[in-house]
Amino acid sequence: MITITDRAALKVKEIQSAEGLEGQLLRLCVKGGGCAGFSYDLYFEDKPTEADEQFECNGVKLCVDEMSLQYLDATEIDYVEEAHREGFKFNNPNVKGTCGCGSSFST
Repeated sequence: MITITDRAALKVKEIQSAEGLEGQLLRLCVKGGGCAGFSYDLYFEDKPTEADEQFECNGVKLCVDEMSLQYLDATEIDYVEEAHREGFKFNNPNVKGTCGCGSSFST
């Protein structure tokens, strides 16, 4: 299962409202590439495919394809606002290493 913190859920809803995307699902996926081998991708989508797993957490509907789910199981999505960084943060227990910039990971 994938979870999303209250802070991240509020940010997702804020983006949905600002972009006129209410009712869309938040797609979370893993793509090959990046310094460490894999990178995360988040975007809004109208409807899931038959191969997607769906989750709902803190009022946000998420969908994840089967391939990505094997890398994302038990991941928590948070939103951070720090001095030099603002954005979604993935607390993924499956990660063995990350790159220096923090945008990609290896398993």
